Amino acid sequence: MSKPTVQIQYCVPCGHLPRALDVQKSILERFGQRIEGVMLKTGSGGVFTIDVDGERIYTKPDEFELDAIMQSIEARAAQPA
Repeated sequence: MSKPTVQIQYCVPCGHLPRALDVQKSILERFGQRIEGVMLKTGSGGVFTIDVDGERIYTKPDEFELDAIMQSIEARAAQPA
């Protein structure tokens, strides 16, 4: 089973780095070695997105619900390759 990779893209000029770091930390604390890793990617224009293996699970206009994001990652971490 391959482990999912999470990517968080955040707007640097908007000051979204603290939120990106908080989400990254939460994901790593909850999933640890069940995921390949959590990559931070810089962006601009207000971007804040979360992708798992290239599939978008959150984008900034959506209501930010960390529990829903974690459930989405959990489902992907449990899937066989």
